[in-house]
Amino acid sequence: MSKLLVASTILFVVVLVFAVSARAQGDEMRLPGAVYDFDNKDEQPKPAPKHDISGVWEPAAGYNDGVAATGSKAMPSDGKPDHELPYTPEGRKAFLANKPTFGVTQVEAAITNDPMPACNPQGFPRIVLHNFRTSRIVQTPENVLVLYEFNKKWRVIWTDGRQLPKDPQNPTWGPPDPPESRWWGYSMGKWVDDYTFVAESNGFDDRTWLDNAGRPHSDLLHIIEQYRRTDRDHLEITITIDDPKMYTKPWEALRLRERLQKPSFDIHEMECAPMETDAYNKDIADPGVGK
Repeated sequence: MSKLLVASTILFVVVLVFAVSARAQGDEMRLPGAVYDFDNKDEQPKPAPKHDISGVWEPAAGYNDGVAATGSKAMPSDGKPDHELPYTPEGRKAFLANKPTFGVTQVEAAITNDPMPACNPQGFPRIVLHNFRTSRIVQTPENVLVLYEFNKKWRVIWTDGRQLPKDPQNPTWGPPDPPESRWWGYSMGKWVDDYTFVAESNGFDDRTWLDNAGRPHSDLLHIIEQYRRTDRDHLEITITIDDPKMYTKPWEALRLRERLQKPSFDIHEMECAPMETDAYNKDIADPGVGK
């Protein structure tokens, strides 16, 4: 069986599973109970609350609008010249050493070196550049918490006035915490106007990938997130990657429009389970390469 046929078969199975688990209404697919922009085509925007990005958020265009199998949504790994990233020589070498199962350098699943299928932490920003589904944002006086559906993960963005670690290669918030790189990095944020919250992160563990297409990052990775509350029901999220070891200049990886859901909206489980990975390898990945 050819590599392309195996990859196509896998993609079809994944799409079919999610299509069955979502509920169809007309020609659109949805999560049970979710509301999308196509449900309210003639709505008039209502004023956004100030200094408030809290709530349960779902991709506004549909339940899978935040899913990016072939790399970050704004810059997919599809071979188009406009989507070629500004690699440094070290960055290109690292990219070609990675063996993703999607994108222009894809390989068979049985020989991938992607750390995530084995249920290693995908970390940030991969959780939003690969499989950004339902999320909940909680604001407290000290921080902003972001809870993600995928693998039931969560992040803390501190808003208590602290600064990012000065040395991203030996990061710490200071005593008594020892220096340690983190899968999810160190994050701080602030309001830059009444409707825009900006977060910055560094101090990352460089064993993760940026996205599903094997884009690399180093321990100098610096991420800028912008959350713009455009009206009562919408939040626009942008993510910019800045990593001077891997890229010659910053680049925008994501621009996603989110829609507010009811507070009672149930966030379903979506866990990486090693037993399911083993079954997938046995039944699909290994036979695809003749094992």
